Order: sequence, then structure tokens, then C-alpha cells
Amino acid sequence: MGPLRIALVHSFYASAQPSGENEAVRDQARALRAAGHEVTVVAAHTDDLARSRLYPLRAAATVATGRGRSPVAELRAFGPDVVHVHNLFPNFGRDWVRDWHGPLVATLHNYRPLCAGATLYRNGSPCTACPDGDRFAGVRHGCYRESRLATAPLAWANRRGPEGDPLLHRADRLVLLSELSLRTYRRAGLAAERAALIPNFVDDPAPPPVGGTGERWLFAGRLTAEKGVLELLERWPATEPLDVVGEGELLDRAKAAAPRSVRFLGRLDRAGLRGRLPGWRGLVFPSRCLEGAPLVQVEALAAGLPVLAFEGSSVAETVRSRGTGAVVSWDEPLGPVLASAGTRFPALRAHCRRVFEEHFTETTWLRSVEHLYREVAP
Repeated sequence: MGPLRIALVHSFYASAQPSGENEAVRDQARALRAAGHEVTVVAAHTDDLARSRLYPLRAAATVATGRGRSPVAELRAFGPDVVHVHNLFPNFGRDWVRDWHGPLVATLHNYRPLCAGATLYRNGSPCTACPDGDRFAGVRHGCYRESRLATAPLAWANRRGPEGDPLLHRADRLVLLSELSLRTYRRAGLAAERAALIPNFVDDPAPPPVGGTGERWLFAGRLTAEKGVLELLERWPATEPLDVVGEGELLDRAKAAAPRSVRFLGRLDRAGLRGRLPGWRGLVFPSRCLEGAPLVQVEALAAGLPVLAFEGSSVAETVRSRGTGAVVSWDEPLGPVLASAGTRFPALRAHCRRVFEEHFTETTWLRSVEHLYREVAP
């Protein structure tokens, strides 16, 4: 199989809000280049564009109308065999896809085409009101940034459902990152023959030492409502040590809710977190939303770190299907669950590492995505 010319299109989220999507795009560009393909990333960076005072108005207009910045000129200059779109929100328009006639793939990292907030979450639990037909429920509830005004452009863009989205309608194939995400989009009307399940990967670190136990549990993520951090800390036993890695709008409330056994380590960069992962007892994943496919789960598996996931997310489904930890419901007492997991998890470390090596490596991802590209660009 000869090398391809591949264009990745991505609107990079602001660096103030760490994004797994941004990291995934960088990882994929690097992996494709290392495999011998010629790759260009056609990017829009919120950090740069947001310096303009008119940026909020321009972004809202782009989202609502689909008209705005277009990558077509750069794509034509590069002449790709395949275009792979990752994220257009909020800095690229969507109408340009009608003017692009070459092979086109898109990854659905989140639920933005179905939900103004991109998470299918509201008031502590999953919410599917908008994809179920109440298209402007998000406006009533202010689901994007807790603002009806900010939500309105997104709800208007989604008013016709997934098939009314120019990108979803035009793409030759759509990449989903988890079984749960795939089922959710199929229920919303995505045709099965256009969907491809290709999970995220992380580059392979040195194999971690096997047999460690770790003294403390780990939560790593944004301190926001949909991540379940407040509910976790309100239930957390004072006898169990927990480290919280991350920042966000709920930091002060999280600190107030936490028992003394909880330490707040702030934000760690990716390398810093990865280097410390083998030293924790297990990753605790309490997300209240469905999730797409968080990179932190894959990083944990690469480090041989089992996961304690709360019921309802794609991570919980992976843990159950792959046997990489334990799944707990929100109505279970957490103390006995942690005691049991703390006893069982050391023996799971080698298995977690094997699951990573079998399903979530760069090599596995490359094999799947190259096959997909060849299907659309033979």
C-alpha cells in the first residue's frame, strides 16, 4: 500500500480548556506521518482568533448559519487523496463541504450534532430531548455555557437533526470512538453502512512495572458538572486517599466537598500525568454523561492502571466488556466498593496492559484508519 496525501481539518479549542480532541488530532497527524503518509493539518486556533473583540459574534454567526471560514483553498492547494474532518466548531463553517467533491471522512468526537452542549447531559443525568425531537429544548435550559443566548445558534444549526448537518450528510464515512457513541448516533438516524468504529489510541510508553499497588486513587479530568466530580467527592470515604488532577469551574466547591483524605494536585501536563500513572491504585471515572472515548482511559490502560467507572458512560462499558476494572452504580455505598477494588486491582494490572496492546495502540489504529481511507479513496 503506497503513501496517501491526507488533510486533517480541525478547529483547535482554547488551551485554557485542555482538550482530548486537540491531543488526538496531534497524535494522529504524527502517527500518519511516521507511517509514511504526507499529512497537512488545516487548522483554526481559538487562542489566536479570540483576541478579536468581535470574535464571539463571528463565531455565533458561523455556528448558526454554517457560513464562515472555509478550508477549501488550502485543501485545493494541497491536493489530498482524502480529507479527514475532526472538529469544525466554532471557527470553521460547514457549508464548504458541499463544494468539496473528494473523499471525505469525519470523526464524531462528541455529540455536538445532536446536542448544543455536546454532552447529552443536563441537570445531573443524560438528556436526549433534542435528538428525540424537541430541537430547541437546549435553548430553554441554556445547555451551552448555561446561557440561552449562547445556546440559540447551536440549537438553530441542529434544528433539522443529524441528516440536516452538512458535514454528517456529506461525509463518505463517519468515525465513532466507542460502542456507546455508535449506538447513540445510530438511534439518531446515522446509517450503519456509513459508520466505522475506530477507538482513540495513545503512543506506547515503556511497559510499566507489573505488580504495583499504589497508595492513592486518582481522578483526572475537568472539574465540571458532567464529569461527576462533586457527586464523587460528596460520597468519598474519609479513609480512602484520593488525588484530584485537573482544574475547572467547580474547583472551590470540590475542595469544600472533599474529605481530608483528598489532595488537589492542580493541572498536570500530559507527560507529567503519564509518568505518574503507574503509581496510583486505580483511576476513578465518575462521569455523569455518556462520553465519547476519553484519552485518560487509554492512558490508564497503557500504564497498567485499572479503572473504577460509574455506570452510564462509554468508559463503564469498556471496563465491563474488557474486564479492566470495576463498574459501580451511584446508589452503591462507595466504601465497600473501594475496599474490594483495592484488593483486586493489583492483579489486573498486567491484563489492563494487554488490553491496551491488543486494542488501543498506534499500530492498531493505523491499520484501521488506513483501511478506511482506502475504502473511500481507492
